[in-house]
Amino acid sequence: MSHTKDDSHSTIRKQACSPVSTVLQDDMLSVNSVSEQPPTDVTPKWWASKSLEHKPIEGAYAWTVVASGFAMLMFAMGCVASYGSYQTYYHLHQFPHEPTSTLSWIGTFQFAILNMFGIPAGILCERFDSRLVTFVGGLIMGASLIIASFCNNSVWKLMITQGFMFGMGAALMYIPAVSMPAQWFTKHRALAVGIVISGSGIGGLWLTSATTHMITQLGTAWALRITGIIIFAVNSVASLFMRNRLVVKSREKIVDFTILRDLRFLLIFCGSVCGTLAYFTPLFMLPSFAIQVSGKSDDFGTNLLTIFNAASTVGRIATGQVAASLGNINTLSLCGLIASLSVLVLWLPFQSGGTLVACAIVYGLFCGGFVGLVPVVMAELWGIQRIATIIGLLYISNFIGTMIGAPSSSALLDNVGGGTNYKPSIIFSGVFMMIAFLFFAVLRVSVNRSLIAKV
Repeated sequence: MSHTKDDSHSTIRKQACSPVSTVLQDDMLSVNSVSEQPPTDVTPKWWASKSLEHKPIEGAYAWTVVASGFAMLMFAMGCVASYGSYQTYYHLHQFPHEPTSTLSWIGTFQFAILNMFGIPAGILCERFDSRLVTFVGGLIMGASLIIASFCNNSVWKLMITQGFMFGMGAALMYIPAVSMPAQWFTKHRALAVGIVISGSGIGGLWLTSATTHMITQLGTAWALRITGIIIFAVNSVASLFMRNRLVVKSREKIVDFTILRDLRFLLIFCGSVCGTLAYFTPLFMLPSFAIQVSGKSDDFGTNLLTIFNAASTVGRIATGQVAASLGNINTLSLCGLIASLSVLVLWLPFQSGGTLVACAIVYGLFCGGFVGLVPVVMAELWGIQRIATIIGLLYISNFIGTMIGAPSSSALLDNVGGGTNYKPSIIFSGVFMMIAFLFFAVLRVSVNRSLIAKV
């Protein structure tokens, strides 16, 4: 009888504890089931940016990225530099009744849209594989020229295809090509970026003469088609190696505009606007000045442009080496100062052929350094994680300077100088380049007040 009573008490205790034990068992089962679930697949999508941090900095692959960027800029900026060959033919043969100012908008759109699309290009570089971004850019560039070859009976169609569409594709190549080397280099960063940007000078050297020859022998339509096919073929290979080294973490804001509150960024932005305002005047007007004012031949004027492009190529590489010793911001400021003095001292008071050659050499050398060092300074001040987006935002300054600078300089020549007095335009260029130097000098002091420090 007592045994039965004990069994009943035991049964009651089990029943009383069963809800608790059931809950505990359920919890344990749920934990076990979670722990036994296969891990979620975190493999990046094929189109997403992938990390290559295991690759050594300044190793063989890093220099492959530099070579790819060099090839991309050779065509992206070389085509912009060679547009003058098309404009000459358009004006003399294809559209003889169209004003030169109207035809010039095709080339203006190329460079202006390239800079205006800097922000979208930087965002795409952060969120997608740079190989895909640059491949699409080359595809758009090649397609734009091929389509333009079938639209060469209308200026507005050429503005859309050879101008706007080409500039949009060029931005997708230019921004990655300029920003990616900063992720792959530390000690030789300025040299690497300088080599990449020198591609634009090399492209300007040979692509201008090649374009002129193709137009003379085959006409503008086939010149556009051949150039478009070559761009697509070369970029398809180069884009395979244009890879991010670091993956940028996703964020809520597509573009972080808080950098606009940073005084250092505003100084660089304003300096870049003024520098771009001044940049194109010698490039566009030195040849015509030599012919109209100095009485030189057409070949001499063309050779001045060749000398400028050659000096600019050397300057973009050499200033990288100088910056390694003097500091990036110091060298950037020095480039702005000497470029300004070359215009105001060598060009403004003189008309001889020798001083024009000297101006082309000195201006080309130090303007090349000016262009090449800005991305390096950006990487030095804000790091390399979001360098593509920051450079894209900065290049809005180039868009502003391009849209204002060249038209203003031409207007001064036509309306103030009567078409033959270049001094107002020369002063315009030299003064704005000097203002750019002053902005960079203030940046230098804001970063480090010691005048002998390497900054």
